[in-house]
Order: sequence, then C-alpha cells, then structure tokens
Amino acid sequence: MSGFELGTDGPQVIVVGIDGSDTSMRATAYAWGLARRQGSRLVFVFAASSNTITSFLPDATASAIMAGQEVATDLVERVSRVSETIHPPVPYTFRVEQGDAASMLIRVADEVRADAVVVGASVQAGHRIMGSVAIRLVRAGRWPVTVVP
Repeated sequence: MSGFELGTDGPQVIVVGIDGSDTSMRATAYAWGLARRQGSRLVFVFAASSNTITSFLPDATASAIMAGQEVATDLVERVSRVSETIHPPVPYTFRVEQGDAASMLIRVADEVRADAVVVGASVQAGHRIMGSVAIRLVRAGRWPVTVVP
C-alpha cells in the first residue's frame, strides 16, 4: 500500500485554498458540500504573502502584512457564518500562513495528511506563463486536486 492510500472510504481531510476571490469562494462552497456528504474535516488555508518588491520597503511590508491580516480576519468571519448554516456541522480549522500560496497549500496538505485539495481556478493572466497554484499542486502529485471554476 502506498503512502497516499490510508484505507478509508472517501476523503477524511480536505485542504481548501481560500483568498476571498469569487473562484475561491465557489471552491469553499464545493468543499463544504463534499465534506458534509463524506463526513470529512476541512482545513482552510489563507496564504498571506508580501511580494518581492515590499521586501525592499519596510513600510510597504508592514502595510502588506496588515492588509493580509485584515483579509484573513474577514475570511475567518465569512467561513464562521457559513459553518453555522451547514447541517450536519462540518468540523474545520482555518490557518493563516505566510508565503507563496502553492507552497503553503502543499506544506499544510502534507502536514495534515490531506486526502484532497480544493482550489478556485486562477483568473490572473500571468499564471498562463508561470503556472497557477492549481498546476503547481497537481505537479506535486500527492493528492487529488479539484479546481473549481
């Protein structure tokens, strides 16, 4: 038996990338439904990253961190409100990680021994050249990745 197969029926732990975009919120809704039907636990991951330019400007870095914390706080509240409407309740945790979204999702998914990862499709044009978070997760090849449009 490989390291991936844990001998369970359906996913027990689903990692969900969330950033507040429309596609990530649709991915969140999809993951809630999947987790409710399968009896899974959700781990929401918000990757707060400051880009390379802010590393040269300390004031910009502080502003970027504060903005990331505000977004994370808003997302925690949104997820909490949704969780109150899900019946039966779905256990979840919300993690805020500093760094690149794909790297953080990979690290957290490995750490929690995720059975699946759900993310929203990228709408950024640059990802066609450099690769999206979803593509990087698929290339990691450790869990099924669902990309929600």
